[in-house]
Amino acid sequence: MVVAGVVAHIPMFLDAAEMNFRMAGMQMSLLMTVGMYGIIVGTAIVAYGLIPGKLFAWSRQRHVEASDVHVQALDNATLTPTHWKLFTVLVVALIVDVMKPATLGFVVPGTAAEYGLTKQQVALLPMAGILGTTMGSFLWGWLGDNIGRRASILLAAIIFIGTSICGAMPSYNWNVFMCWLMGFGAGGMLPITFALLAEIVPRRERGWLIVLLGAMGTVGGYLAASGFAALLEPIYGWRIMWFLGLPTGVILILLNRYIPESPRFLLARGNREEAFRVMKSFGIEIARDSQQSGESELLLATKRAGNLADMFRCPYKGLTLGLGLYGMAWGLVNFGFLLWLPLNLREIGMSVASSDAILAQSAIIAFPATLVGAWLYHSWSTKNTLILFALLTVFTLCGFAAVGDELIHQPLLMSLLLIALLASSSGVIAMLSPYTAEVFPVHIRATASGWSAGCSKGAGVATLGAAAVVGLTPGMSAAALLAAVPTLLACAAIAWQGVETRGKGLESIHGVPAEQANPE
Repeated sequence: MVVAGVVAHIPMFLDAAEMNFRMAGMQMSLLMTVGMYGIIVGTAIVAYGLIPGKLFAWSRQRHVEASDVHVQALDNATLTPTHWKLFTVLVVALIVDVMKPATLGFVVPGTAAEYGLTKQQVALLPMAGILGTTMGSFLWGWLGDNIGRRASILLAAIIFIGTSICGAMPSYNWNVFMCWLMGFGAGGMLPITFALLAEIVPRRERGWLIVLLGAMGTVGGYLAASGFAALLEPIYGWRIMWFLGLPTGVILILLNRYIPESPRFLLARGNREEAFRVMKSFGIEIARDSQQSGESELLLATKRAGNLADMFRCPYKGLTLGLGLYGMAWGLVNFGFLLWLPLNLREIGMSVASSDAILAQSAIIAFPATLVGAWLYHSWSTKNTLILFALLTVFTLCGFAAVGDELIHQPLLMSLLLIALLASSSGVIAMLSPYTAEVFPVHIRATASGWSAGCSKGAGVATLGAAAVVGLTPGMSAAALLAAVPTLLACAAIAWQGVETRGKGLESIHGVPAEQANPE
């Protein structure tokens, strides 16, 4: 029903080809209206199929004895083709997730031109999208800890498909609303994928593998957005960028069959048979020892479902606030500087094709640098690598601030700064979610990942809200400085509150007794 509802919007879009695909002011057809209802009903049916009977039953579930289960078997396993298959699927999922909000920067100029909007008015569109991703990050993180990682990914993919009709909305107000809904679905993928991968991959390989996932997903998402913009936008206009949600969402649905539920999540919910079945598919032998004292994390996890309030209790409060600030700093870089970069480049005289091309080329060249980040995270230090990439981001932003609008006369310098910024900032976000997934226990792992992802988007809401409400849209130099200062403060926060996770098992990173972490 959801796919059919989206397809019902395509004829009207094709009818606008003679007008260069400009649809502003057109009357919505009956077919489009029926399609919108189909999307709503279809999404509701999917949600009903995934959620009822689980959400409230699991949130009431109490302690389940897990002392005879060795979760160390997951940590001590070797990588198998099944691990790599899961990794590949999650990379595709993350690329699709990142591509959605990254598309905002490429549709804003065309939206402003078609509807005759000022910079202040058009800021409502990205603000709505980022507000949606912020809300979605918090909600989907909580859902991931309550209905499961796999079910949450499936529900987010359905919303991906439905919101692609943003490309056919003739009214700007409808575009704003659908953009918010798109963000709401896109915000759910990021926290879930990292929590899932962190709980399945072996301890020895966890660090570099989940950072590589973040790097490939982040850079790949931006590269996909910029590449499709350079390829399709000059021909079909800005609206075609939204319609890409249809094929990419369908791909996620088809690939979902290769995404298993997290064994740690299943064990924490007392579903041992399915957990053992998943572990066996990864070539893991199930060991039992009734003499073992068990994993305090699993014992704690079964006493309650994911709860945001747990993150603000000892011993996690400092980490929660530090990672929140780190996420906000990246959000200011991405949504306060990079999002406006295509528009700022065009305002200083660069053409649409040239600006899209230089951004796409810079993203391609920046990608190998993220592999360096993954290697440092795995081989050197998780905590210090987070600090290093944030400092590199600060230095690059200072370079943009120093040169400013004169960059249009220095294309080589512009390319070098863009490559450095995309590489360093992509490393920041690529490591934020993996690190968060490592330092929090299983019962709040997805919730915590949603928190850090939500904070990274929340900064975008603040910057875009300032642009939409009071017309604060700083130029290149001012935007660079406004992003550099909070990023520097985030470095200090991680240096103060961060913990080293390299080489440690998920259950032993804190080593906090269950009765201390759970006062009740």
